[in-house]
Amino acid sequence: MKADVTTLDAKTAGSVDLDDAVFGAEVRPDIMARMVRYQLAKRQQGTHHTQDVGDVSRTSAKFGRQKGGGRARHGNRRHGNFIGGAKAHGPKTRSHAHDLPKKIRRLALISALASKQAEGKLIILDKAEVKEPKTQALKAQFEKLGFNNVLIIDGEAVNENFAKAARNIPHVDVLPSVGANVYDILRRDTLVLTQAAVEKLEARLK
Repeated sequence: MKADVTTLDAKTAGSVDLDDAVFGAEVRPDIMARMVRYQLAKRQQGTHHTQDVGDVSRTSAKFGRQKGGGRARHGNRRHGNFIGGAKAHGPKTRSHAHDLPKKIRRLALISALASKQAEGKLIILDKAEVKEPKTQALKAQFEKLGFNNVLIIDGEAVNENFAKAARNIPHVDVLPSVGANVYDILRRDTLVLTQAAVEKLEARLK
């Protein structure tokens, strides 16, 4: 399929052929949902931890009499029914990551790209480069292009001046093609790909 190419100055720069196998594929919301859960689970720190009975530094000796005290028959002070005691079956430090087949991860990324194309929220940029890292100048260009909530994906590497200028603009993310992922594509309203990014992504997903 054909797609128009624009410049940062909001001018037309020809057109580009998009691979139907990637940008025209069937959109699978279920696969994308699995991928988002996979990504967020991997990002979760899993450092939550509560004290078990063996972690509490208190005497394990039985206090009080077994009978005749008029109180419950407690064994020691480490259990959870006392202030400062242990937590029964509390969370432990662990990894929340789980496996997801490589084919599913690939299909999810294809679905995310195809969904943006189907919604008309995919824009092809000739290149994402600026001469000076001026945030105000780049913001004015984005306003002219109508970029409010956008993810910009470049080729092998992101232009340093462009990345510096864009990082202070709210709701704008910039990634190299190798960092393209389902979660970041879906969390932004508009997806912007440079021509270099289109080539890299098509080569990666074929």
